[in-house]
Amino acid sequence: MATTDVTASVLHGARDLRVESRPLPPPPPSSVQVTIKTTGLCGSDLHYFSHFRNGDILVREPLTLGHESAGIVCAVGSAVTTLRVGDAVALEVGQPCGECKLCAEGRYNICRGMQFRSSAKAYPHAQGTLQERVNQPAAWCHKLPEGVSLEMGALVEPLAVALHAHHRAGIPGGATVLVFGAGTVGLLCAAVSRAVGGARVVIADIQEERVRFAVENGFADAAVVVEGRRPEGVEGRLGFAREVAEKVKAVVVEGEVVGEVDAVYECTGVEACLQASIYATAPGGRIMLIGMGNPVQMLPISAAALREIDLVGVFRYANTYPRVIELLASGNPRLPDFTKLITQRFTRMESIPKAFDMAARVKDDEGRLVLKVMVEM
Repeated sequence: MATTDVTASVLHGARDLRVESRPLPPPPPSSVQVTIKTTGLCGSDLHYFSHFRNGDILVREPLTLGHESAGIVCAVGSAVTTLRVGDAVALEVGQPCGECKLCAEGRYNICRGMQFRSSAKAYPHAQGTLQERVNQPAAWCHKLPEGVSLEMGALVEPLAVALHAHHRAGIPGGATVLVFGAGTVGLLCAAVSRAVGGARVVIADIQEERVRFAVENGFADAAVVVEGRRPEGVEGRLGFAREVAEKVKAVVVEGEVVGEVDAVYECTGVEACLQASIYATAPGGRIMLIGMGNPVQMLPISAAALREIDLVGVFRYANTYPRVIELLASGNPRLPDFTKLITQRFTRMESIPKAFDMAARVKDDEGRLVLKVMVEM
């Protein structure tokens, strides 16, 4: 197999996406070449597109975005025995060093040598999946069984975040869970908590339509609409957080008042939500820090310490892709219809700038919610 040219969407600056051609060699012995079919747009991709940076991570060379992806194997390296041409696969696009202490412990998601497609954290950047084909180590390609579509294969990546958070929470079955943020990750955390953990789930967001969607479509059991208020001063801010927490605790699910929750999945990164999480959590509970917000926040830390509430970091995922794929194929009756989460679809590479514009919106021109935007190649 000879080197060939593939078409790629390449970011050169803020909102400056160009369709370009780049050479792609044959896959190395332990890799496969995958024709990318479907890629979901993520919040981090949107930050890079809009600002040419993600927080304090600056893009230092032209970058192809995209990391929530699935495709079809089109070529196989000489040493690969687990996959063959024509297999549908979900791509786990983070490639750790495989040699450090963290990798040996199975915590490769926080490996310092991680190369993650579409992230500018490492240099040279690992190019993303918004291109025709990529070479990918076979070990990080997960075969999709019949009945799991390529769209669901692309959704495996954010679902892996949710399942990793569930594992990190370590809460008993039948617990009561609060989710702050009804975007894609929040909705998936809610769904996994219900389906895998058997939890009662309350979801909260400032967008009423989003929490209504969550309850009406089986992602959560109850909803709280948070007022978009920004009080002044320490007492004002903490007072507002207590109000939000009391509103959550007063929710009724199946005839019972929720009260304090066993765990919170904080998916917004908003200071007021993390403050309210502490006030809403029962003694001995856990708060999962998933949302990436302001890096410096004011917290009522004594309210957490005196009740032994754990604040637990969650970063991407490790060892969850196979379990997520099993879950999608399981027919679990507590799983929602994940296809409803994909609210807008764009086809062909030329439409990718419009897809990013859509991903930045709350609703589309027809008044439909914007949750997960998918690009079909």
